Amino acid sequence: MNNMYFTEEHNLFRKSLQDFLKKEVVPHIDKWEKTGSIDRFIWKKFGEMGFFGINYPEKYGGLNLDLFYTVILQEELQKINSGGFAAAIWAHVYLAMTHLNAEGDETIKENYLAPSIAGDKIGCLCISEPSGGSDVAGMRTTAVKEGDSYFINGSKTFITNGIYSDYLVVAAKTKPELGNKGMSIFVVDRETPGITASKLDKLGWRASDTAEIAFDNVKIPTSNLLGEENNGFAYIMQHFALERLVMGINAHARAEYALDYASQYMSERIAFGKSLDKYQALRHKYVDLYSDMEVCKQFNYTVAYRLNRGEYVVKEATMSKLKSTKMADAVIYECLQFLGGYGYMEEYPMARLLRDSRLGPIGGGTSEILREILSKMILDKKEYKPAT
Repeated sequence: MNNMYFTEEHNLFRKSLQDFLKKEVVPHIDKWEKTGSIDRFIWKKFGEMGFFGINYPEKYGGLNLDLFYTVILQEELQKINSGGFAAAIWAHVYLAMTHLNAEGDETIKENYLAPSIAGDKIGCLCISEPSGGSDVAGMRTTAVKEGDSYFINGSKTFITNGIYSDYLVVAAKTKPELGNKGMSIFVVDRETPGITASKLDKLGWRASDTAEIAFDNVKIPTSNLLGEENNGFAYIMQHFALERLVMGINAHARAEYALDYASQYMSERIAFGKSLDKYQALRHKYVDLYSDMEVCKQFNYTVAYRLNRGEYVVKEATMSKLKSTKMADAVIYECLQFLGGYGYMEEYPMARLLRDSRLGPIGGGTSEILREILSKMILDKKEYKPAT
């Protein structure tokens, strides 16, 4: 383990997390993958172990630990081979809860953040829309203020935890004529009249519930506004750094898991009188893949270190997601090939890994969008400023 970033306390936490996942999660994964629904009890168990509160304030039941505990959580979640389960957890902790903690007032934190840390409430983040996808600035959902209420109309899609969550963190235009400068963020209770959700059928991430959500004249109090009105775009951009870094970390971790599995398989599989890991063509291919994974991992650790210090790392986090997700797809594709016909069988891990990994270059901003963002920052010298 890299002692530059991980202390003995980190390593002990990793071991306890591995034991917890092996005992409480792994026995249920195949069922959740088949049903597309994660049993509610596991959320409470995560909350009781403190895993939802790793980097949140102690005042609300959190542990207020450094970002490398988050790195460990993400890495180990990838190694139980259910991208859907991992996505459900991190969408709750690092998408929905991030906004509650950063922009929510005291009442919102008591009513939503504290129960989220405890595992009593599940959240989702609603940004992407059917007509826009990665085009955040072009969203059409509106929130019209009338007296002490807002009325939300519009639709969202590809929302992780969109069916079973208890509350939704929703982005909507409060002043559409201002473009991205007229966007706001709200927290909305699931049971609010006018909300309907339909489940989407996906190639991978089968354990997670992903939904399209419609808002039909959904009335919420003005107190459900997160932060300042019309400052939502800046909030979203700022938190994208953590989301993209999390997805980069997820990518290097699942690639590492695939490589570890392939290495073990190759050492045991005998063909033409010797194990597969003794054939030069396969050995050299393997070390190329391993090197690509390690380069991404070390870069991701560096970005995590800087983000943990409070630096504004939107550019570097965007690079993390762009390069790491592409790397993971390539690594897992080749690791499946190392297993030959067995790699194509569902009883081996590579088939699910390949499906789950493919969402990496799509979710949280497609690779094409990320390249354009980086082009603006690198070539056009555009500077994205932190939300104040």
